[in-house]
Amino acid sequence: MSSSANAGPGQLRVVHFDAQLVAIAKPAGLLVHASGLDAHEPFNALDLLQAQLGERLFPLHRLDKATSGVLLFARSAEAAREYGKAFEAGAVAKRYLALVRGWPPESGEIDYALARDPELPSAGQPRVSALTRYRRLRCFEWPFSVDGRHPASRYALVEVEPLSGRRHQIRRHFKHIAHPLVGDTTHGKGAHNRAVAAHLGASRLWLHAASLTLPGGLRIEAPCGPEWDQLTRPA
Repeated sequence: MSSSANAGPGQLRVVHFDAQLVAIAKPAGLLVHASGLDAHEPFNALDLLQAQLGERLFPLHRLDKATSGVLLFARSAEAAREYGKAFEAGAVAKRYLALVRGWPPESGEIDYALARDPELPSAGQPRVSALTRYRRLRCFEWPFSVDGRHPASRYALVEVEPLSGRRHQIRRHFKHIAHPLVGDTTHGKGAHNRAVAAHLGASRLWLHAASLTLPGGLRIEAPCGPEWDQLTRPA
């Protein structure tokens, strides 16, 4: 079984490069930058890409360590200020793919305020508004049982657009509607995570940042890794 954890220091895949910006297809299991929360991790995308390109870079947003996909950096402090304002204003459109437990409705919006810090207990924390839009792309019914009441198990591939930028927003919102992301060790279910990993032959958080669209219309995409082929190829 393949696993994307502990990504090594190989060449990162650059998916966009211009005078102001550079974007990579971040592999799952790689930190965006050094963090005290993961002090044991020897590699991070910022350090690796700066060494690869030989220049200083400025991260413009975050992806969770376990999430793959488009990760954007500015090539100057001026570009970082300009594009940083766009991210802060919610003017950057983000599109994700996710594998979730069960079959959610064909489309919907999750309008549910979240505790500010997902690392702390929610009780007593201030809540901040959060809105997520989604569209169901495919349904799967796989021939293994996780719950003894059912001989098969259901999952769905969804396209997700977070309309606000809260930490772990997609993961927490899909848990809220009882369709947690597969592979989510914090908000998901271990039995489903293990069963799907065995069925697909890959162990990961099934969340991929497929594209970013910046003000002015520049769209940057990152292809899914081969482990997604079983989910995205035509039926």
